[in-house]
Amino acid sequence: MQIKTATFLQSNTDTKKLPKPNKPEYAFIGRSNVGKSSLINMLTGNGKLAKVSATPGKTITINHFIINDEWYLVDLPGYGFAKRSQKDREKWKVMLDAYILGRQNLVMTFVLVDSRIEPQKIDLEFIANLGENQVPFAIVFTKADKLSNKQLSENVANYKKKLLEEWEELPTMIVTSSEKSLGRDEILDLIDKYNQEFYS
Repeated sequence: MQIKTATFLQSNTDTKKLPKPNKPEYAFIGRSNVGKSSLINMLTGNGKLAKVSATPGKTITINHFIINDEWYLVDLPGYGFAKRSQKDREKWKVMLDAYILGRQNLVMTFVLVDSRIEPQKIDLEFIANLGENQVPFAIVFTKADKLSNKQLSENVANYKKKLLEEWEELPTMIVTSSEKSLGRDEILDLIDKYNQEFYS
């Protein structure tokens, strides 16, 4: 898939005010500082599309981008940022649940995890919640360029092993590096496949 146009559409905290659900939609989510904005910018070929922040927890809204005038890319708020208040975390959860469980045109949720660290409880719980609610998702390992090939393979293998303690079948997994554009074609090919199914 070629990205010809990628345009910011809107930011929202109210799921009732989101764009009409008439196009396929793909959401990106992960722990704060996992490299989500960098990945979105790499995918779209626009280094300034999603704001990259040195401050974790910056994204607190549901951000819609329209790609090629035919599908939505959605940047969701990062989770697990300790400095957020309990009230903010509860508001975040209500908003995210309303979006992920209620958005009828949400085709796939890409869950970003840092390839450099061991499986985190917060990620595993989020993934389990998606599975329990039958929300289609893929796991995207970020920052692969920060590791040797051997360490990367070991870390991904450890992740699979951890998931197989609870899961009978592993979800789609894609290894990425925003620095090296690794995984870009894989993600876009997957989106292209689902777009064709959506419109057929």
